[in-house]
Amino acid sequence: MSDNVLITVFLKHQQDKNLGEINAKLDEGEFWADFPPDGVEVVSWYVMMGIGQVATLSVPPGRLREVNLAIEKKAWGAFSTEFYPTYDFRPVQEKLRADAKAKRAG
Repeated sequence: MSDNVLITVFLKHQQDKNLGEINAKLDEGEFWADFPPDGVEVVSWYVMMGIGQVATLSVPPGRLREVNLAIEKKAWGAFSTEFYPTYDFRPVQEKLRADAKAKRAG
């Protein structure tokens, strides 16, 4: 991922639409063909029941605007969206856990 930034995107289902209507809107805008933009890596993509979809993307900083525009042009009307800067906490958590266990063991 080098100098890329991680962005987590919440694609929240429009509650006034059923799944067929959401998929039709995404197809109409060619969302699946164009998102994410080429060169942007999908780190994870999950369905969160009751919310919608949550995708974490690895984005070169200079392409952040392109990702935002792709969402605005392709996803709006099917999803409401939220963006969150993200980082991988797992290495820190693993070290904290190991240190805590070592401290408890004496």
